Amino acid sequence: MYWWSGLLLAALAVRLVAAVWWQQRLPEQQQFAFGDSESYWRLGLKIARGQEYEYGEGGWKVFRTPGYPLLLAGLFRVVPGGLDSPNVLWGRGLSAVLGCLTILGVVVLAWQLFGARTAFLAAAVAAFYPEAIAASVFILSEAPFGPPFVVHLIAWILAWRASSVGTQAGWAIVAGIAAGIGTLVRPSWLLFTPFALGAGLVFLGDWRRQMVIGLVTLVAFAATMSPWWIRNYRVAGRYVPTSLQVGTSLYDGLHEGATGASEMSFVSEFAAEQFQADAAAADAGPPPAGLFEDRLDRRLQAAAIAWAAKNPGRVCELAVIKFLRMWSPVPNATEFSSLTLRLVLAVTYTPVLLLALWGAWKFARRGWPYLLCTLPAIYFTLLHVIFVSSIRYRQPAMLLLIVLAAGAAASLVWPAETAAIPPDSTQRKSSTPAPQSSQAR
Repeated sequence: MYWWSGLLLAALAVRLVAAVWWQQRLPEQQQFAFGDSESYWRLGLKIARGQEYEYGEGGWKVFRTPGYPLLLAGLFRVVPGGLDSPNVLWGRGLSAVLGCLTILGVVVLAWQLFGARTAFLAAAVAAFYPEAIAASVFILSEAPFGPPFVVHLIAWILAWRASSVGTQAGWAIVAGIAAGIGTLVRPSWLLFTPFALGAGLVFLGDWRRQMVIGLVTLVAFAATMSPWWIRNYRVAGRYVPTSLQVGTSLYDGLHEGATGASEMSFVSEFAAEQFQADAAAADAGPPPAGLFEDRLDRRLQAAAIAWAAKNPGRVCELAVIKFLRMWSPVPNATEFSSLTLRLVLAVTYTPVLLLALWGAWKFARRGWPYLLCTLPAIYFTLLHVIFVSSIRYRQPAMLLLIVLAAGAAASLVWPAETAAIPPDSTQRKSSTPAPQSSQAR
């Protein structure tokens, strides 16, 4: 117990120190290094002050999903000066705490799959892995996404291993709620459950078990998302599953000047075009219905699709570029141009990735829980070879790859422990406790 407590306290201390260091290196009077951070912060203040949930001078009503702003709003309500001008270090501290909660999730997941010693190894790597530390410092969605992300997968594994339909349904409900919370924090998680369910049906069979768990998860997911969906329907006049930034993000990744990185200067030009189109429509008849941001989002989405249809070769070329950006051993962003920092990230990332690839090959054949750990990496890659890409977008998947890497390393150091864990199908069919239970104790 002392070892676990010491590890988590050390992880928290490292993150808090990194938060202070990062803030001090920013120019004076500058709170954030990334544009997204400003929108989360301001929306959190809006909620905390009881104001309308909208962003910017244009009053964008469906600009961001409310998961992270709600967390920040709760923080602002309790910290000194939070409703007036909260110190950004409070937000970074919250990210550090959430990062440590994610490590706890990594512990539970690794313990389920490989046992106690492998769980401690995975936790140690996650605690001091530089990219995980960085994700727990920024005012971005990575840190708050971590806990519901790992809970979603843990609950899905527990549902799969449950011996009764009632227990399966119970854990599937937990999985669906966690998936909904994760999507409200990070909208790109929206389609993971049907994606993973489809993969399970194709590669594993056992359709009845897959469908029971998958459908219950999707129902619980829909129930969790429904307040946001109802609110969006009231303000936008139509169903909006996450936000009205999908078209903007799609065009960011697919247009004539796209490079794979995010560069949003085109938004003002498209906004001016939409204003002109709205004015012309109003002159010819009644003003356009619905939200301006909705019409702008549709315009950008249509432009991206039209460009992609005319330039399939460039779309494929960009997909390769985005793939390489996402899985690069060194960061792409200019904020991380330090040679020392790039060397540290490359030296720590490369062995983890290689061990994880070996672990995926070695353990995925043991059944669904192991295969499930590989799917977020595939899912996020497929998304970001279409949208923009950077190493930031691999961070959630890296947590699961760390678990697989720890399992691969443990098979070298403690081969008897990992060899004693039978394939998952054997665990489900056996009426006696699996050897993993005694190993965990």
